Amino acid sequence: MQNIHFRTFSRCFLALLLSVIVISIIVLSLVPPVSRDALTHHLAVPKLYLRHGGVYEIPAVPFSYYPMNLDLIYIIPLHFENDIAPKLIHFTFALLTAWLLFAYLRRRLDNSYALLGVVFLLSIPIIVKLSITAYVDLGLIFFSMAALLFLLKWLETRFQLRFLILSAIFCGLAMGTKYNGLITFFLLTLFVPFIYSRHRQKEGSGWATAVEYTLIFLFTALLIFFPWMLRDYLWTGNPIYPLHDNWFNSHGLITQKSMGLFTYRVLVYHEKWWEILLLPFRIFFQGEDGNPRFFDGKLNPFVLIFPLFAFYRLKDDSQKIKTEKIVFLVFAGLYFAFAFFSSGLRIRYISPIIPPLVILAVFGLKRLFDSFEEARSLQLKYGGKLSVVFLVLFALGLNAIYINEQFAYVKPLSYISGNVTRDEYIEKYRPEYPAMKFINNHLPPRARILFLFIGNRGYYCNRPYVFDMQNNKSKLETLFRTSHDLQNLQHQLKKEGITHFLINMEIFNRWASKSFDPSHKDLVRLFFKKYLRLIYSKNGYGVFALVQ
Repeated sequence: MQNIHFRTFSRCFLALLLSVIVISIIVLSLVPPVSRDALTHHLAVPKLYLRHGGVYEIPAVPFSYYPMNLDLIYIIPLHFENDIAPKLIHFTFALLTAWLLFAYLRRRLDNSYALLGVVFLLSIPIIVKLSITAYVDLGLIFFSMAALLFLLKWLETRFQLRFLILSAIFCGLAMGTKYNGLITFFLLTLFVPFIYSRHRQKEGSGWATAVEYTLIFLFTALLIFFPWMLRDYLWTGNPIYPLHDNWFNSHGLITQKSMGLFTYRVLVYHEKWWEILLLPFRIFFQGEDGNPRFFDGKLNPFVLIFPLFAFYRLKDDSQKIKTEKIVFLVFAGLYFAFAFFSSGLRIRYISPIIPPLVILAVFGLKRLFDSFEEARSLQLKYGGKLSVVFLVLFALGLNAIYINEQFAYVKPLSYISGNVTRDEYIEKYRPEYPAMKFINNHLPPRARILFLFIGNRGYYCNRPYVFDMQNNKSKLETLFRTSHDLQNLQHQLKKEGITHFLINMEIFNRWASKSFDPSHKDLVRLFFKKYLRLIYSKNGYGVFALVQ
């Protein structure tokens, strides 16, 4: 009777927490978009497609070559001039992932543990941060998790083909959402023959069937991803551009910097050898939003700690549960290793490992709770169970602190209540916004703006624009170094259709001071004096007209 009351109370408490989390995320989402990737890519490119009347190649915007399953969905609300709805669409994929976890954990454990898994997942800081931004990572997480669970369903149903095909379809959708989905594709393609061969040892099936299943999975996933491959191949001759600049030399989204991750962190962040060694653990403890050194995001340390207990007394589990735990662990470990060694280290890049780790965390908590339940000593029994409850509350408390910090940073109530206008809100987070608003209101439709140190945030600019920095090279610096005279430099800019500059003056002055020798500095100063005219300035951002 006591256990029944406890379970009823825990379910009501968790349901209440879930409601608070969902409502909090929705409230935090109801503000204009100001996050970097939304303004450079996920909203900016769909907006350009809308203005053009369809999908087209935009060489000046490298992000336009990325796969865009979710970005194309964002076109629908953007068509109705609603740029808040894409955040809610993105959050929907977090809810779908939570539904997958709930369905799985309810079958394997019960409703209470399933609810706990959902609450823990949705309140993890990086999930909260992604849920209130118009990014695509939550789509990648959902599609990757669905692909993994359908692969396990394929095993559970003695290899019914429909579940393998469903897994492959979701895997293809993951690749079409973000290039990191290629890691999911690679891992699951390897899992198919491995899982089948493990079963074959008991069933006596042949290796040819394992190869057949693998090929079915591989080609189905690639078929779903094929439209994006075809688009990039027709535009660039490379089906996964700009992930690889050719078939062998790579750079870009999920590849290591030329100097190597460890060398980079030593030179840039001055980290010691032991800090480098502890990177795989530090990422769970030291995350910080907006700080690349600390992985540009925040996890919860218990995402690492709780799963350890899932493998305590593993022999007591059924063969099915044991296999699924191992698959979750191997997927999370290998995905982490691929992302860790092949990219700039960001928590978003390893986010597909979060749902499997949450599932293992819930298994671990149940194993802990059951172990104390079986204790003969009443003191150990109730003291141990109380300790587990305390750990769960502590872990959720860390997540609650982060959500509260988001309210302090985002300040959604000031906007929702009308105390702050849309323009005032955007300017607070994006100081270049007034300059872009001036461009939209005062420059002719045929104006073409060169962005200098604007962070490539072009969403709020309604005139054609190009980025100065492309492939880590400055267009303007190249022109200054190669042009014979200032008139020739002006001619080159006019040839490319440039009519105006938008410049972050503080960063530009610092960059020019470091990049040029005295003779070139004089050239820059003379060019600004003779060929550029300042027509607007605010918050350190200047709009210059190129003298014709």
